[in-house]
Amino acid sequence: MAEHPPGSQDFIRAIVSRDLDAQKHGGVVHTRFPPEPNGYLHIGHAKSICLNFGIAREFAGGLCNLRFDDTNPTKENMEYVESIQEDVRWLGFDWEERCFFASDYFEQFSDYAVLLIKKGKAYVDSLSADDIRCYRGTLTEPGRESPYRTRSVEENLHLFAKMRAGECEEGAHALRARIDMASPNINMRDPTLYRIRRVPHHRTGTTWNIYPTYDFAHPLSDALEGITHSLCTLEFEDHRPLYEWVLNECDVACHSQQIEFARLNLTYTVLSKRKLAGLIEEGHVSGWNDPRLPTLMGLRRRGYTPEAIRRFCEHIGVAKRENVVDVALLEHCVREDLNARAQRVMAVLRPLRVVLTNYPEGCVEELTAVNNPEDPTMGTRTVPFSRVLYIERDDFREDPPKKYFRLAPGREVRLRYAYIIECVDVIKDERTGEVVEVHCRYDPDTKSGSGRSARKVKGTIHWVSAAHALEAEIRLFGHLFSVPDPDHEKAGQDYRSLINPNSLESVRGCQVERALQGAGVGQRFQFERQGYFCVDCDSTSQALVLNRIVALRDSWSKIEHGQTQDRR
Repeated sequence: MAEHPPGSQDFIRAIVSRDLDAQKHGGVVHTRFPPEPNGYLHIGHAKSICLNFGIAREFAGGLCNLRFDDTNPTKENMEYVESIQEDVRWLGFDWEERCFFASDYFEQFSDYAVLLIKKGKAYVDSLSADDIRCYRGTLTEPGRESPYRTRSVEENLHLFAKMRAGECEEGAHALRARIDMASPNINMRDPTLYRIRRVPHHRTGTTWNIYPTYDFAHPLSDALEGITHSLCTLEFEDHRPLYEWVLNECDVACHSQQIEFARLNLTYTVLSKRKLAGLIEEGHVSGWNDPRLPTLMGLRRRGYTPEAIRRFCEHIGVAKRENVVDVALLEHCVREDLNARAQRVMAVLRPLRVVLTNYPEGCVEELTAVNNPEDPTMGTRTVPFSRVLYIERDDFREDPPKKYFRLAPGREVRLRYAYIIECVDVIKDERTGEVVEVHCRYDPDTKSGSGRSARKVKGTIHWVSAAHALEAEIRLFGHLFSVPDPDHEKAGQDYRSLINPNSLESVRGCQVERALQGAGVGQRFQFERQGYFCVDCDSTSQALVLNRIVALRDSWSKIEHGQTQDRR
């Protein structure tokens, strides 16, 4: 019997379990993550990474390859290869020695193509690419056979050899499978197996003048590597008959099993490489690592943790039907993860100066603050307290509305970890009338943790000491798009017209606790009452820059609670 992973199983893991119990594929499970090195990975790829590497990890003796399907040299380069490797490692997975490239098998692919020609299962077509598309027909009309379909085996071998030798111009010929031009599945209407590309390859240089198509190279790569379960998204379901045709007609020993699952669709974003590239090329975002993008490098820069993304992928599971996942779930997962690990600090994003008129000038107290109440092992830190403080501008109202429990003239609030203060005066700019400073009195008998702080007030606010705070730029990110489903354009509406103009707000002059002194790029904190933040790569020792990862308010918890209530 196979060692099954604990807990409920999705339909793919159930298939793998049954196959292992039946000793199918020799009683082993071997998966692969097969990215094309023509772009950067995004959150949708993370789902596939977690699925393929996760299954290999969960079942005893399981293996997973990282394989680059590098069959189109016009769009691929080593920069993408290295970026993909970095992202897979960052997510917490390791392919050990099992990193392969489709280009490793170019010679075998060519041999298989020759075999198909000799069997009468492939021919060299001299129609143009446009004519080939035209001859394929439509979903309601069958295709037409190419006039070159009846070439002899000898002529096809001769032309294919010339294609490989570089004696033919691009577009002059293509190698096509001879299957069925009347098939209801368009993918089976004599699909192209090889095309001429007179461009260098990032690994093989100018050795090859012809390159296999994905539909030809992919099943053969799986077979050559001994892949047992070839997991792919639903868009390849109609390609499965061709996948199996290639394996059968090429007489390979290993027959991998293709299984399709629903791709990830996420609200308020797009996951199309073409559309993401368009956002960058047109300057709507700063680059592939822009924290508003769903790319893994963008999420990493924003401050998302690999643990949170893995938890998100586990939570959404694997389904057979397409659906759209609320981005609030992804935010919930990172919020839940950081709640347990992030150090708490105080930070004031829009500072208002507060002077404690009865606090001794020049006096500084070191107050004790808890680093993370969820994890006592993180201990405590000291926070300087002095006569002049900064509080959030929103924590003061000169004319407070009903049920406003923060600072106002004649009202008291507690300063976090410190004292109760009362507003006694307000200083305004004579020209604009804006409040520029608030004068308060503190009650020395109300120090937190002193045993004399039993007096209760309704509001507690955070603060920083003006003399000890660090200045920072803080970038607040919203959804990149203003509607939940920008990936499905309405009639006449382009996805770019749905971009949220307020997706980034850069707030300068913020004041943060000295605990951030020397914080490194990628270090994460919870700003009390604000949210979770991460030190950005633009940060320097002279200019601190932080990204808001996610706000404290958890909309997914409300969504989930509502769903639970509905099910009762």
